[in-house]
Amino acid sequence: MPRKRNSFPSYLHHGSTNRGRAVWTDRNGQRRFRILPGEFNSPESREAFARLLHEIEVSPAAAIAQAPSGRSVNELLEAYRLHAEGHYRHADGTQTSEYREVLWSIRFVRELYGLAAAAEFGPLALRAVREKMIAAGWCRKLVNKRIDRVKRAFRWAVSMELAPAAVFQGLQTVAGLRAGRTTARETKPVLPVEPAAVEATLPFLNRHVRAMVELQRYTGMRPAEVCALRLADVDRTGELWVYRPVQHKTLHHGKDRTVLIGPKGRAVLEEFIAGGRVVDPTAPLFSPRRAREERFAAMRAGRKSKVTPSQANRRKEKPKLLPAMEYTPHTFAHAVRVAAKKAVVAHWHPNQLRHLYASEVRKGHGLEAAQVLLGHSRSDVTQIYAERNNELAGMIAAKIG
Repeated sequence: MPRKRNSFPSYLHHGSTNRGRAVWTDRNGQRRFRILPGEFNSPESREAFARLLHEIEVSPAAAIAQAPSGRSVNELLEAYRLHAEGHYRHADGTQTSEYREVLWSIRFVRELYGLAAAAEFGPLALRAVREKMIAAGWCRKLVNKRIDRVKRAFRWAVSMELAPAAVFQGLQTVAGLRAGRTTARETKPVLPVEPAAVEATLPFLNRHVRAMVELQRYTGMRPAEVCALRLADVDRTGELWVYRPVQHKTLHHGKDRTVLIGPKGRAVLEEFIAGGRVVDPTAPLFSPRRAREERFAAMRAGRKSKVTPSQANRRKEKPKLLPAMEYTPHTFAHAVRVAAKKAVVAHWHPNQLRHLYASEVRKGHGLEAAQVLLGHSRSDVTQIYAERNNELAGMIAAKIG
């Protein structure tokens, strides 16, 4: 068995040049080294080695190449990936979706310019990467967001002295794609789902996803918030139940998130809790794994023929594949998509329930009420979710026009 490499730099003698050499192993297991200025064991060499230790302490990815002039785009992006892997995490240490977006954003940069010198990556190279994204079928808004992430990677690299400042300054000159002035496809705006489509879809959902859809319909919470709901996070002492998600979209901005659950939402939760076994209050209330167990139990209970001895217990002690204990926005949306297809209704996704809730609140109680209930800091964000009351506008126009 090979010995474990030292991740802490060692100060060694480089015989052919009589200079100091720092040698270490990075987090990917790759051997790294740097030739230090000055003679071996000289004050200049020792000071350079001490600076290197401080740089690695600040960012373990900061010294992955020997010199800034010779650093490749691949090395720069690998350094940023290591930074993003540690930076984009929830308070509990789990990875956020932003890290996955970073990987998608730098994918074509690696493919086209990975071996090129990072100092030579300029505006024309970024435009070529953008054209590759457009050719891949990505929509205009997605392309703009991912190009911005590429710029962010080079801005970070400049701040860590992994690339000259002129590189990022050049990339800043590349403006985002404008609607109607690019070949990138446009996406339709997200509209509220039709209530009739929701009602038609419900019978084709398991009881976990059905409760999630109904709860989101009555509270307007985000898909990620309903997926992560735990009984321990719900204050059930008053008339209105109060759900305070441990993780939410604006937590890293230091903002609180409170979801108020009224009588209809309470009824959904009470019916769900009464319909199954009591779960750990600190565990996710809605679970794909428990949904499968309930489905298997119902199938076994409805079986008409006698269970043979070989089928009495077919559960493996250590199965390789098991459903997750918690739904994610992706698996939640997939379950809704499959059910909508079975119900023969137009495809819709859970986030449209939030738009529907926002539009109904705004129509009945005004924009400010919708802003508070959706948890937005600014009303202009709420207007993206809540449709304007065109009927009221038409009545007013008919009277005064």
